[in-house]
Amino acid sequence: MYRVIERRMIVPNLHEFIVEAPAVAESVEAGNFVIVRPDEFGERTPLSVADWDREAGTVTSIFMQVGGSTAKLAALKPGDTIPTYAGPLGKETEIENFGTVLCVAGCYGIGSIYPVARALKAAGNKVHALIEARSSFLLYWEDKLEEVCESVVSLTRDGTAGYKGHIPRLDEILTLEKIKPDLIIVNGCTFVMMKASKVTQPLGIKTIVNMNPIMIDGTGMCGVCRLTVGGETKFACVDGPDFDGHAVDWEEFLKRRQTYNPEETQPLRKSGCASRHSGGR
Repeated sequence: MYRVIERRMIVPNLHEFIVEAPAVAESVEAGNFVIVRPDEFGERTPLSVADWDREAGTVTSIFMQVGGSTAKLAALKPGDTIPTYAGPLGKETEIENFGTVLCVAGCYGIGSIYPVARALKAAGNKVHALIEARSSFLLYWEDKLEEVCESVVSLTRDGTAGYKGHIPRLDEILTLEKIKPDLIIVNGCTFVMMKASKVTQPLGIKTIVNMNPIMIDGTGMCGVCRLTVGGETKFACVDGPDFDGHAVDWEEFLKRRQTYNPEETQPLRKSGCASRHSGGR
């Protein structure tokens, strides 16, 4: 069993989740993920790693409550235990001195982009961050990103922080901020990664996305997390989760990503967790 050190809502519907897992903390790197189960009857849920403390033996993730399993995670308290905390899984993000790197992130991706930005900074890169949300109250960890980035730019759909709009404004923001990236890395929801990739492709800027397909075992055996990249079938859990955003078949990925939405939301509504934890009806 793995002990929960902290579980708190940091902005509406997004939770910081710190677990005591010394073996994972010892070897985890930027870009890795873990698979957790909230109880013996819970499904296996992949969570990107947002931070770790090797000395304390703890690992941090940021997760969004969207269904029954994440509602169970959101109900955990410090001192509780969970039966499964498997990792580190996936390939770590490729880190070298690329020059200037822009890290783009939204939602839970703001958390998972932080260790990537930190590692890039340590490798000698000039790192900038662009974080997006519907409104300013959904932004978080700006202070942590400011410690490792040359600049942190905000983009909100209602204009309450930074630029007003969404990811399709990325090319315009690059011009306004005078940022000329040699590489762009995007973490977050499918829409953010897809739109960022479509904006950067005609600009000729290499763009890496951290893919988040449906996943079960996380070791390449079940094949559920398959996606098409450059015309070839890949498994996100072992071949990724990082891929060339310009080579991903986004239309196929979106269809597969939405396959189990009804099955996930139905038990959440019936359980009463939606009204208790996320304001759902």
